[in-house]
Amino acid sequence: MNIKKHIPNLITLGNLLSGTIAAILAVKGDFYGTAIMVILGIAFDFLDGFVARILKVQGELGKQLDSLADMVTSGVVPGIVMLQLFVNAIDIDAVGYFGVDEYGKSGSNLPYLGLILTLAAGYRLAKFNIDERQSDSFIGLPTPAMSLFVISLPLIGEYGQSQFFLDLLHNKYVLIIITFLLSFLMNAELPLFSLKFKSFGIKENIVKYIFLITSILFIVLLKVVAIPMIILLYVVISVFQNMAKS
Repeated sequence: MNIKKHIPNLITLGNLLSGTIAAILAVKGDFYGTAIMVILGIAFDFLDGFVARILKVQGELGKQLDSLADMVTSGVVPGIVMLQLFVNAIDIDAVGYFGVDEYGKSGSNLPYLGLILTLAAGYRLAKFNIDERQSDSFIGLPTPAMSLFVISLPLIGEYGQSQFFLDLLHNKYVLIIITFLLSFLMNAELPLFSLKFKSFGIKENIVKYIFLITSILFIVLLKVVAIPMIILLYVVISVFQNMAKS
């Protein structure tokens, strides 16, 4: 039995386990714990591919398992978190199944819109598996980036950021726009520049260096608010870079 070839898959299962725990915590409304487990899962997601390349044991099983794990960590979890944000925004105690709570009281079906993120993530992951163009860069927003964007939103509220951002997060129309925008970006034919460095020269990596330096400044100045800002910056820079090439 070749144990070496199973090491990356065990790491991928670490991603799946982290995502499953994150989903449970998200249902409970523990957004801090959710964020920790999602970040841990994404770290496993990066590490499994890295280890597979080092050990030279890349295979179809690992590819499929990776997508299944991502579907939970970066698909199911952000959908639940967005649902919870909708619940908070429209000020109801519980959505219940199909808008009826446990006491038979009618609620609102609006929070279920958050699960569109889960559907869009699943569609993107299925496309990614058969798209041979995305080996060195991405076409459409990667699901882990979407997941990081969403899980950061409730933390902005929990850790007392500016009132402006808090008001935005309690506006159901803002949440609707975020949900549909992220769903669109994940599946759009939008090339996004790669963050992989083949060399460290300034000229050939100027865009990457600008992005990284700006991201660090955002984190220092804005703290948790920096996470969605950095992801939006990534998309905006990619759009302008594509326009410059055309």
